[in-house]
Amino acid sequence: MTKDREVFLEVRNLHQRFGRHRVLRGVDLKVYRGETLCILGGSGGGKSVLVKHLCGLMRPWKGSVTVEGEDITNLPERALGAVRRKVSMMFQGGALFDSFTVGQNIAFPLREAGLRDQKEIDLRVRRALKIVRMSGQEKKMPADLSGGMRKRVALARAVVEMPACVLYDEPHAGLDPITSDSIDHLIRDLGVDHKITNVVITHELRSVFRIADRVAFMKDGVIYWKGTADELAASRDPELVNFVQGRSGNRDGWDQDTPRIDTSG
Repeated sequence: MTKDREVFLEVRNLHQRFGRHRVLRGVDLKVYRGETLCILGGSGGGKSVLVKHLCGLMRPWKGSVTVEGEDITNLPERALGAVRRKVSMMFQGGALFDSFTVGQNIAFPLREAGLRDQKEIDLRVRRALKIVRMSGQEKKMPADLSGGMRKRVALARAVVEMPACVLYDEPHAGLDPITSDSIDHLIRDLGVDHKITNVVITHELRSVFRIADRVAFMKDGVIYWKGTADELAASRDPELVNFVQGRSGNRDGWDQDTPRIDTSG
């Protein structure tokens, strides 16, 4: 039961706007320590904006964000460095530096944090590469990597400081099903083997059923629904059914007893 679990991240009445455009309209969400939470929703629903608040990359217009009970909403930038060592982010597309080697990309957050001991940096980079099953690839350049390998390097950079939580913005984007499956295995391994909390934005529904302990569905800048993946599959809520079926709305003659989603694979 989630009521007995420790809250690691919490957002309360979170609002964000850009000019007159309101993106978040009062989000309330708890993320429990050690769980994998998948965030679903249509494009423009506020998913990426929400997740960027969880590590202090964006500041709320209204509302609050807490990490392990500490309110980070108004922390100065210098203090946010410690927060981002707890809560790391794997950006959409990987966001690797093309002029850096794999090893230099992974070491970047260590150097930004002030670590100067090269032996320690090398040790941590090797450990991160081992976690993502890319041992020995330190000297390769991003241009020499496949899309899946670039995602693995981005994940290695996100875990090199061994954070308590990793945020993922569309880690499956642009990947074939087999490579997506390998990313799912890595995410699950981080949770099981390293006790890392995972928050995953994804549109890959099969991945949700492979990795999610819970699911949050966003619509119009709020959390519309929360539950387990099995509860999502069984839901008769038209909004959820249309999303998992990839439909823009009910169609005449559509059988309401159609299975909600293929959870195999």
